[in-house]
Amino acid sequence: MTQRIDSDLLVAGGGLAGIVTALEALRAGKTVTLVDRDTPERFGGLALWAFGGMALVGTPLQARMKINDTPEIALRDWLRFGELDAQDEWPLRWARHYVEYSRRDVHDWLTAEGIRFMPAVNWVERGMNGDGNSLPRYHVVWGTSRELVRCLGGALLRAGANGRLTLLHRHRVTALEREGGRMAGAVAINEETGAEVRLRAPVVVLAMGGINGSHEECRANWPKQRPMPATMLNGAHPYADGKLHHFVADRLGGRITHAGEMWNYAAGFPHPFPHFDGHGLSTIPCKSALWLDHRGRRIGPEPLVTGFDTHWLCQRVAAQEKPWTWQLLNWRIAAKEFAISGAEHNPRIRDKQFLLFLKETLLGNHRLVQQMQRESPYFIVDDTLEGLAAKMNALTCSHDIDAAVLKATADAFDANFAGGDRLQNDEQIRRIQHARQWGPDRLRTCKPAPLQMPGAGPFIAIHTQLITRKSLGGLRTDLQSRVLDGAGRPIDGLYCVGEAAGFGGGGASGKRSLEGTFLPGCILTARAAARAIVTGG
Repeated sequence: MTQRIDSDLLVAGGGLAGIVTALEALRAGKTVTLVDRDTPERFGGLALWAFGGMALVGTPLQARMKINDTPEIALRDWLRFGELDAQDEWPLRWARHYVEYSRRDVHDWLTAEGIRFMPAVNWVERGMNGDGNSLPRYHVVWGTSRELVRCLGGALLRAGANGRLTLLHRHRVTALEREGGRMAGAVAINEETGAEVRLRAPVVVLAMGGINGSHEECRANWPKQRPMPATMLNGAHPYADGKLHHFVADRLGGRITHAGEMWNYAAGFPHPFPHFDGHGLSTIPCKSALWLDHRGRRIGPEPLVTGFDTHWLCQRVAAQEKPWTWQLLNWRIAAKEFAISGAEHNPRIRDKQFLLFLKETLLGNHRLVQQMQRESPYFIVDDTLEGLAAKMNALTCSHDIDAAVLKATADAFDANFAGGDRLQNDEQIRRIQHARQWGPDRLRTCKPAPLQMPGAGPFIAIHTQLITRKSLGGLRTDLQSRVLDGAGRPIDGLYCVGEAAGFGGGGASGKRSLEGTFLPGCILTARAAARAIVTGG
């Protein structure tokens, strides 16, 4: 017999956007059914594993660091960097909503929930020509975004403790239902027993994430004018497969927009202990590392340097002859600059170990470098460039790397330092020096020096490839997070939040993100949906 569950509101997806929507609705007195495909210990979706960076505008921390940020400055940066179409109404309106309300509806709301931020604002995505973030606005949650899930997930359970919350783990929504022209609920399958569940609710909120967890979807939507690598790793959530997107578009008249816009990363490598097939880790590439092609030659003429334009980096990597590149560095660089995005490999921040975090920042994160040397065959260490070249070839089962070419690459870079600081003429060095002008970046970026500097070894080569991450497109929504049909009319009773909605409007970021816009985008769209649902919008 098919089980039936009735509630005021059905939320499909247990990531950050789904949790916030359900929490706000419960606090307003609604009964809520929340359906999540994953296990209880993985409740929280991609946010459970993310680093926790947030682009926030006009915060007290910015003021303390004398950063004069305003919604007007942020919107100018957003529109210029994202290249949003001036006629694309809802993404534009969501972009404006973000910069105007990220302080009040994200920063201040989270602070009231007990969330704290690290005492520095980072400057990311500056743009290749100063056309990105014109000033620092990247705030990091103390405890990573795992703390967000812990804190807000706990609040959710407390708000629903009186029986108004039904939380279904390991259930997958397979169909949405309408009656009399409005939403009536959904059908779900228990993925452990195969039993069908009828979920009756007059309001449905889609919070199932994006499409980049499916490489089939990712490749199908890849813009034809952009290079696409032959192989990619998966850094998205494996359940973010786009199936509900297509159900809404094919059966209910919703519109999927900007599906080809994605926020991927250029330097991933396979997870040593993968959680699912194709699971990759995304490095935060070292600014001081030389970024090489498969033959050990420096990619140019414009060198690849992280922190300026991730979208551009991904296109350059995707255009290479083979679907991998190399990061060439030494231990001195790695100890100061090497990092892996996410909560899993940032335990000092995740577990709020401030003194240990400070120690590793000042003295070098040798722990992480040694961990990757032990665990990953893609993280190669050797005392000589000749030995390094042999190990690089062994990994790729090729003779691509000529040791003499690798040595010539390093020699050409090191020649910049032969005349001291006066005769350096390298764009990567200029970008490093620019980054080091900002205090928090200076702490994590080496002073430029020869790669073959005595005492800086051993040498390290990291085999990297493009890794998928977030969808910038999704179902088109209005400012109340209502799903819009082809004529721009709201589908009665249907809402969409977070990445499933392209973080608002079906593509609020355009072609590029200012970085750190995703977690706040989940919160903003979720809170907008909850307000509309509670007030009958």
